[in-house]
Amino acid sequence: MLSISSDKIDSLFELIGSKQPLYLPVDNSVGKADFKKWEKGVKLSSQLKTVRSAKDFFFPKTEHMVSYQMKGKEITMTDPRKDIEDFVIFGVRPCDAVGFSVIDNVYLNMQPVDSYYKNRRDHGTVITLACNEPAKTCFCSTYGIDASLANDKNGSKGDVSCWQADGKFFFEANTEKGKAFVEKAKSALAEADAKSVDAAKKDIAAKVEKLPFAHLDLSKFQGKDMLKIFNSKIWDKVSEACVGCGTCTYVCPTCMCFDVRDFDTGNGIRQVRCWDSCMYNDFTQMAAENPRHTQKERSRQRFMHKLMYYPMAHEGLFSCVGCGRCLESCPVNMNIVKVIKAVQETDDIGGDK
Repeated sequence: MLSISSDKIDSLFELIGSKQPLYLPVDNSVGKADFKKWEKGVKLSSQLKTVRSAKDFFFPKTEHMVSYQMKGKEITMTDPRKDIEDFVIFGVRPCDAVGFSVIDNVYLNMQPVDSYYKNRRDHGTVITLACNEPAKTCFCSTYGIDASLANDKNGSKGDVSCWQADGKFFFEANTEKGKAFVEKAKSALAEADAKSVDAAKKDIAAKVEKLPFAHLDLSKFQGKDMLKIFNSKIWDKVSEACVGCGTCTYVCPTCMCFDVRDFDTGNGIRQVRCWDSCMYNDFTQMAAENPRHTQKERSRQRFMHKLMYYPMAHEGLFSCVGCGRCLESCPVNMNIVKVIKAVQETDDIGGDK
């Protein structure tokens, strides 16, 4: 294990940032944190979470996919992609690191592979940072994710694991990309034993145990109960306040729905992929109609996918990582924790069909 004094962390960032692009959480103008490219003067935020996860680096909000030019009956296609240089993302929380695995299952581990996404994943090195002060809105432990990085479940440790303890940052490489990062950073790091890290892990684990949503009951979310939950009357209640703003989907580390639009630039057609939300009334709009007419149906789709459809297709891995962003961001306090509790507490899982 290697370490560096906390008051010298900027020297490590300078060393890495001089060799390849480095991104880290930085306080923004409204007192929250966003990922920002390192440059001199940029300081690492002490906040637990960024407004959005690091998902943006691999699955950006908007993406130019291809351009077309037509001359008579001849069509010329141009691939706008350029070679991506290796880059490092520092300070990814364990929940967000697992979020990458959730998206990987769809964009990398199924056919066809999303080459745009893969290109970025291949070049990105993820450095996870343990959560010394988990928030009351956190519930990653419900899904077995370890905020202390004591164990690696579904990629929570990233390429390199990092801990803050006793005035130092400690690093441990987990993958080949992680080892390459450590090699580049070695001149700024010193050998260290794991005593301080072990103590920090225990302290974090104790804090997680005291969180209000640390161990939500997911026992009813099994494949055999899918239709019972789908037809339950709980959806009338949990969806009635939803305004369909889509905020929950845009701050979520695992939402991966998109739309593709073509724009006439006057000199050809530019095709763009952009994030979309299942909470919008025109989501998956087809020529005939929208398959989900009501906000109840759209809300149900979102939560059924997170808690039922996705884990049924991916060996029990939930498409929620318990980051708590939807709890903090929803303007009407409708969130996945309320849905989980409603399902567990209801005696009527049959409902009207």
